[in-house]
Amino acid sequence: MSRFTVLAFAAMFSLASWAQYPLRPIKLIVPIPPGGAPDISARVIGQRLSELVGQPVVVENRPGSNGNIAMDLVAKSVPDGYTLALLADSMITINPHLYKEMQTDPLKDLAPVASVVSNQWVLSVNPSVPVRNFREFVEYARQARPPLAYASGGNGSIHQLAMEMLKQRAGIDLIHVPYKGGAPAAAATVAGEVAAMFSGTSSAPQIKAGRLRALAATGSQRSALFPELPTISEFYPGYEVTIWLGLFAAAGTPEAVLARLHAEVNKALAETETRGRLNAAGGLEAYPTEAPVFAALIRRDYEKYGKLVRDVGVKVD
Repeated sequence: MSRFTVLAFAAMFSLASWAQYPLRPIKLIVPIPPGGAPDISARVIGQRLSELVGQPVVVENRPGSNGNIAMDLVAKSVPDGYTLALLADSMITINPHLYKEMQTDPLKDLAPVASVVSNQWVLSVNPSVPVRNFREFVEYARQARPPLAYASGGNGSIHQLAMEMLKQRAGIDLIHVPYKGGAPAAAATVAGEVAAMFSGTSSAPQIKAGRLRALAATGSQRSALFPELPTISEFYPGYEVTIWLGLFAAAGTPEAVLARLHAEVNKALAETETRGRLNAAGGLEAYPTEAPVFAALIRRDYEKYGKLVRDVGVKVD
């Protein structure tokens, strides 16, 4: 038997074996502790994925280092599709520009599987700030002396970068006050320690109760949760900050495996029940895309936030 024939048989056997994927449980790594919206999203999609592929999907929480630990684990795993991670956009597109000693290059060491959910931020102010809408906020901020202070979830957080983008586009000056996470930042804004922040859908109860005043949303389209709010892009075209969670595998994972996972995730995200459960996890919207669209989104956000980090000179603590 010739070497060519042997290689041909080996290739056929390999394709046949991957066609049967998965043959054992799949591990799904989540970069935060149990209970948050990303964790709930992982469990929702993991449960449905398990039903669709006929194997258990076991969620494993591995928090720490702003998601870098989870990224390292999946990047260093065997590229066979049995170790996945649900990662936030900031971990893929912002962390590499902040952490110079990262062991994982997400663009080279990870393989995108599928986008899962998306959301957008809402510009919110403490009710004591004398503005009723976004246009008034910009004018008030331009005239405020000293400048208004805004809260973020920490240096280099997406909260900070979203506000720095707004500062650039609107020509306003604001003072950054970093907190250790989005929840303390929201609490500080409610308490009046700072004037404003970009808050997620987790702040919807405070907004509905009048403890925060929502002014505008950051997506390319109006928020389904707050459809009455204008988008910032209605005032400054091109402004967009959309946060997303995506499923990733190790680079080198066979294309047949990636294609199977992508198809099953998109199938789950098309289902009314799955979409409803994700929305209940904090207003998250199912975000199915085609693989090339997801890859282009990653590259676009990576370049956008990289430039912003350099322009602003953001440093992590």
